[in-house]
Amino acid sequence: MTVYLNGEFMPIAEARVPVMDRGFLFGDGVYEVIPVYSRRPFRLAEHLRRLASSLAAIRLDPPLNDADWARIIERIVAAADFEDQSVYLQVTRGPMAVRNHAFPKIVTPTVFVMTEPLVTPPAELRERGIKAVSAADNRWHRCDIKATSLLANCLLRQRAVDHGCAETVLFRDGFLIEGAASNIFVVKDGVLLAPIKNHLMLPGITYDVVLELAARHGLPTQVRDVLEDETRNADELWMTSSTREVLPIVTLDDKKVGAGDTAGRPGPVFKRMHGWYQEFKQSVMRGG
Repeated sequence: MTVYLNGEFMPIAEARVPVMDRGFLFGDGVYEVIPVYSRRPFRLAEHLRRLASSLAAIRLDPPLNDADWARIIERIVAAADFEDQSVYLQVTRGPMAVRNHAFPKIVTPTVFVMTEPLVTPPAELRERGIKAVSAADNRWHRCDIKATSLLANCLLRQRAVDHGCAETVLFRDGFLIEGAASNIFVVKDGVLLAPIKNHLMLPGITYDVVLELAARHGLPTQVRDVLEDETRNADELWMTSSTREVLPIVTLDDKKVGAGDTAGRPGPVFKRMHGWYQEFKQSVMRGG
């Protein structure tokens, strides 16, 4: 596999980063994950805009402009053996002479780009839905920064794995925030509820797509603070991310989501959204 590291393209086995890199020592860096369908990066401009926002938030000047990023990504995508990909970009503050929490006076960012196969959820997973657990959101207050220091998210994601679940749904002070590695949507009485984008959650690109599709097809939507109680008593729960697209959560903390015939099963609103998403993917993401 060919990767990009600090101005050079090379096999991944030859890529090396200094042990004094601040990304290695402090997690002092940011990243992006860009889905690629049929070798077409999806919403590249939006992803690069989010990357720039994260860099600005950690007070690190962009090491490349958008045109440079696009050229690097194009070459990485072309060199891969697979059509659908997940391109990973990472920028750290770079190496330092002496370990020190304060920023070095001279900064040489470390820039890394690689790609992996994009494996979307199989049909049987969408048809049966996924299980989730919940947890108090004990992360920091700048989750809008797509930072590489993801230990809290890793621990919360592992909580789901330990319980045989696919995701951990996070609550803070009685409100729904997001998942450990996803955004979360609630359906109640035919209305799609989405938490407000703020400093406590990552502004997801797929989150935007879902809201756009809802608006396009006339699905009532409310973007607002969503109560934990509303989440636990939802008719439907969904998780969204670039790699897992849209998936129905059918149990939360071993309690079935929904009521009646659809309790513990993917609901009718999800099925509509999934169909819209797949049509969008074929016509827009794949350019077909």
